[in-house]
Amino acid sequence: MRSRLAARSARLVLAAAAVTALAATTTACDPEDVADAGSSAAPSAVASAGSGGSDSSSSDSPSTSGSSASGSSTGGSGSGGSTDKTVDSGGGKKGGYGQSCGTNDLDFTVTSESRAGGYYLVTAKAKSGITCYLEINTPSVSFGSGADGVASPVGQGGEDPIKLTGSAVAYAGISPKTTNSNAGKEFEHVIIATTDDDPNPAELKLPDTANVDKPIVTNWATNRAEAVPVIV
Repeated sequence: MRSRLAARSARLVLAAAAVTALAATTTACDPEDVADAGSSAAPSAVASAGSGGSDSSSSDSPSTSGSSASGSSTGGSGSGGSTDKTVDSGGGKKGGYGQSCGTNDLDFTVTSESRAGGYYLVTAKAKSGITCYLEINTPSVSFGSGADGVASPVGQGGEDPIKLTGSAVAYAGISPKTTNSNAGKEFEHVIIATTDDDPNPAELKLPDTANVDKPIVTNWATNRAEAVPVIV
């Protein structure tokens, strides 16, 4: 009898142990615990991804910025190069027709002539490769920088406009002194320009020293006989 009770008691103890173990297993697998575990893992994953994304963004950002700056710099340089080339091509070569002659487009020579009491003959020729027109009929001529050294036009000769290219030339005559007095100033150079406001006037060496007093100048002409300055 005692042995049966002992066996029964042993079975009850085993059953109780089994129930306790099952309860512990159920508690360990509780859905809330699983959710909590997932929730706990999620911030870690997000932080890891955020960290990775931040690194990627930081890495890409300088690269993108550098590419943009490089493109901008190249574009600006190209634009500037193209503009400079256009300016050089249009302004430097003077290859087209219908362009006014600037003083620096021409080569000048000055000779001393004896007719009409003596005068200076200026010959103008276009520089190599240049074609231009003398659209202003009378050259701007002066001796020195004073107003009394400016040559007055006498309106002789003249063609408008005169085309200069190749061997074609234009002439103008300058009389440095038109008075009979002993007054006057001496000059060794004459300043000539195609217009009054030309930024590049030419200073030409005279073949001799000129006594200047009330100078005059003729218009441009293709016939040198029309470039003899005479006061009418």
